[in-house]
Amino acid sequence: MSGSSFIQSVDDRTNLAGANKLEVLLFSLGENPGTTREEVYGINVFKVREVMRVPEITHAPDMPDSVEGMVSLRGTMVPVVNLPKFCGVQTERDPEILMITEYNKNVQGFLVDSVDMIQRLSWNEVKAPPALLASRLGGLVTAVTELDDKRLVMIMDVEKVLAETAGFYEDDGVFDGIVDNESNKDHTVLFADDSSVARAQIKGTLDRMGLRYLQAINGAEAWKMLKNIAEHCEVTGRDVRNEISLILTDVEMPEMDGYVLTRKIKADPRFEGIPVIMHSSLSADSNQNLGKSVGANAYVAKFQPRDLSATLEKFIHKDGKD
Repeated sequence: MSGSSFIQSVDDRTNLAGANKLEVLLFSLGENPGTTREEVYGINVFKVREVMRVPEITHAPDMPDSVEGMVSLRGTMVPVVNLPKFCGVQTERDPEILMITEYNKNVQGFLVDSVDMIQRLSWNEVKAPPALLASRLGGLVTAVTELDDKRLVMIMDVEKVLAETAGFYEDDGVFDGIVDNESNKDHTVLFADDSSVARAQIKGTLDRMGLRYLQAINGAEAWKMLKNIAEHCEVTGRDVRNEISLILTDVEMPEMDGYVLTRKIKADPRFEGIPVIMHSSLSADSNQNLGKSVGANAYVAKFQPRDLSATLEKFIHKDGKD
């Protein structure tokens, strides 16, 4: 199966995102011997370039345990991660399918046992995983949802997979050049992201800048926090802008995505003048344009701490004015 057989118009999928919806490609990692069912995982189709039968893999020494090697894709060498091996699924057959994905402009392949279908979902039906499930899966799942046929689909935290297999996002050198600005200590950033890896890097950036912060794991939680802050300010006669200087939001999040969150913030006069920055691994122009259409003041690619720091400084110290 090729990517062109299921990835249609980017504009169509962008419109879905703006409606708090997404499409996920369902896939399986195979069955552990002795089990009776395969667990179903999902990945946002926006992140998938193509799907193919596993080509020849060039193995190389000194690769992380779950990285099988590299494949040549139209002249570009792409690293290949064995997802069943990474997730501890001891299957009796080798993975047969390779998904080529792009995250933050990094291209990599994921070996999986099989792909099933594309499923359209509403983010408000996608929930943060229960603590027991999250613990069992080692924090690798950011969201879960139930399909009409009663199958449970788990949305994988691919950024965590990449961090643990290839060391992406874990180099402290990415913070070099970020300066602690004394004037930042009076400012608070509220940020929302469902990925533990992304939250850790955002906190690292804000700590180095000397900013205070509040964090939420999805848009729904962030919106609840913001409403509570605004209501408290109304009672006490305080200005919301003295409590929150800037809002930073991921795009893809359970229950409420970043587009809907941004639209709600910009429609509420209590938050007038507070800049909203979108922070996402969806870096296509169409995604950035949609962010602007719902009122985002800027759109910053994930896992670029220096770029994030520069953008935050720019908006915090000009009082949120465009």
